[in-house]
Amino acid sequence: MSRELPAQPNFEYLKKEAKELLDAQRQQHPGWKLADAQHALAREYGFDSWPKLKAHVESRRLEASPLSGRWIADIARSQRNEANLFRRAALDVSVSGQAVTIAHDAIDELGREDRGVNTIVADGIERTHDHGYRMTVRWADSHTLEVMTRHAGLPATGATYEVSSDGRTLTVSTIDQRLVFGRAS
Repeated sequence: MSRELPAQPNFEYLKKEAKELLDAQRQQHPGWKLADAQHALAREYGFDSWPKLKAHVESRRLEASPLSGRWIADIARSQRNEANLFRRAALDVSVSGQAVTIAHDAIDELGREDRGVNTIVADGIERTHDHGYRMTVRWADSHTLEVMTRHAGLPATGATYEVSSDGRTLTVSTIDQRLVFGRAS
C-alpha cells in the first residue's frame, strides 16, 4: 500500500501512527518491535527507512519557515531581565504567508502559569495592536524576524527572533535581554 505525505507533514503524528501500527500488528506478529512498525510505515510512504522519512519531514518543516515549530527556553544560555525570571518557557510558532502566530507558555518565578497567543503580520507595515501599541514587523532574512513596537509617550522598543543556520536554536533579543530557545524534538 502506498501513501502520500501531506504538504506539511508532522513527525509527531508519524510517530503516533507507527505506535498504532505496532499495536495492530502485534496480534498477528507478536515479535514485532517499534522499529519494525517504523520501517513498515516508512515503506508505505515510499521511503527505504524510518531515518530517511524523518530527514525528509524535518527538511520540509525547515523549508516552510525556520522559525516555525516548538521552542523550549534554555535558561542556562539566556541572559534574562530581572523582571523576567521565569522557571520555564516555551514558544509555539507558526508561519503562514506573512502571518506569524506566536503562542507562549511559561511558569514565572513564583510558579504562576502565563499563556498567550499573538498573531502579527510580517510585511513592514505599522499596525495598531492591543492597548494602543503600534507594531511594525518584517523579515530581515529567512532566519530573522524583526519587531519594532511603539506606544504613545514611550520610546520605541524592538525584538529580534533569529534562528541559527542549523535550525536548532532560536535567539530572541531585546534591548535588555537575550533569550535562547532550543527546538523541541
